[in-house]
Amino acid sequence: MSDADAVDAELAAFEAGLRDPATFPHAAHVRLAYEMLARHPFDEALARYAAGLRRMAARAGVPERYHATITVAFLALVAERRVCTGAATWAAFAAAAPELLDRRCLARWYPAELLESDVARRTFVLPPPHAA
Repeated sequence: MSDADAVDAELAAFEAGLRDPATFPHAAHVRLAYEMLARHPFDEALARYAAGLRRMAARAGVPERYHATITVAFLALVAERRVCTGAATWAAFAAAAPELLDRRCLARWYPAELLESDVARRTFVLPPPHAA
């Protein structure tokens, strides 16, 4: 099996909700977000990525763990970094955007209390505006 075939199989398992959250660390989330964005326009990648996360959480018996704001904001950040870095491979991307491998990377835009809110979990919430 080629590397591309292996990634396609991994994406298919993710989209089907077959990944075990206990063996799906943050770095794996980043990699699959990168790979999905490499294959689909942002809106389609977002729909597929969110659906995969929802299925995975539901299959694990914790559907409430899906977090809309983190999903949308994080995928947008990966998409932006993909374009800005021009990284053509996952390895190049990980080297060019190592800050995304820190699961706290959204703290730069979102206060913890906002991300911990039920509203942010249920629907996408913009980060608070910064003083000019």
